[in-house]
Amino acid sequence: MRPWNFSAGPSKFPEAVLHKAATEMLDWHGSGMSVMEMSHRGKEFMQIRDEAEQDLRDLLQVPDNFAVLFMQGGAQAQNALVPLNLLGLKPAAKADYVVSGSWSKKSFQEAQHFGDIQLAATSDAITQIHGTEQGALTWFPEPSTWQVRPDSSYVHVCSNETIGGVEFNDWPRLDVPLVVDVSSNILSRPIDFTKVDVAYAGAQKNAGPAGLTVVIVRKDLLGFSNPHCPNAFNYELVAKNNSMLNTPPTYSIYLAGLVFKWLKEQGGVVAIEKANQAKADLLYSYLDQSDFYRNTVAKAVRSRMNIPFLLNQPQLDELFLTEAAAAGLLQLRGHKSVGGMRASIYNAMPLEGVQALVDFMKGFEARHG
Repeated sequence: MRPWNFSAGPSKFPEAVLHKAATEMLDWHGSGMSVMEMSHRGKEFMQIRDEAEQDLRDLLQVPDNFAVLFMQGGAQAQNALVPLNLLGLKPAAKADYVVSGSWSKKSFQEAQHFGDIQLAATSDAITQIHGTEQGALTWFPEPSTWQVRPDSSYVHVCSNETIGGVEFNDWPRLDVPLVVDVSSNILSRPIDFTKVDVAYAGAQKNAGPAGLTVVIVRKDLLGFSNPHCPNAFNYELVAKNNSMLNTPPTYSIYLAGLVFKWLKEQGGVVAIEKANQAKADLLYSYLDQSDFYRNTVAKAVRSRMNIPFLLNQPQLDELFLTEAAAAGLLQLRGHKSVGGMRASIYNAMPLEGVQALVDFMKGFEARHG
């Protein structure tokens, strides 16, 4: 059995997808070519690209009035490309950002280069929630508190913060477009496209390998890009060319397409959401009853994808990681900015892997608690 990989990203891949890619490495469907060797404009790769887009549309029920773009540069590149493509929606070139963790903070900071960018709300402070003190970036600002300017071109949020383990998806209907960074929970649950106008994601958590970025954008928002936006990153041009304006990340699109087909075989997004909830419930239930470990995120916004936790005896952190690795439980170290541990349990992590982690944690607590 392979070790259980709890990496926050690039993350665990479905094993069935890895086996499928291995069998097709030298010869894709009798073409005599690896996907890596194909012309991106040849009929073989065009079939791969078209199927990948259609499968993604099917999984997320993407409406016809949205374009699906396969791009490069990761979600951090979108921190610049979103304002370059969307600030021109209104003359004032304004946008408002909700900061709920490290990644949305990076988005907010990057956007400052391109226009009048302000905070709509932030959880970067200590507050009281239901009578309990909550630390900075361990909660999510209620939408009713957001300060959204009526002449803003868009509001930007992050649906899941991988570092802090904060997830929020109950979006309001706004009078300005809502842009959501869904990098770390895309395809783990449905997206309501009556509320979300742009969704973008680096693929390397749930959707495919590093190197591919997915952008799903309402078509009537295209055509307002900054004149200095490079053509290769202009949403309108990428959409008009079916993500083939320049050479796309062909092998990453192929692998993402295999992931989409695997997800369909699991029953689609609704079924995988139930599986994700069961995995998260298993780990959080154990953490909540333990005096040895703790999770500090407000319960209402705990992530199903990334579960950070602390040992109440931090001097045991390195021993925990060493023993976990020896037990086949990998990549559990928390992000350097927050310390502690983090278990990322994306779509490809089965319940069996989470159970193995909980069993190890129980044993470690019994030995060292």
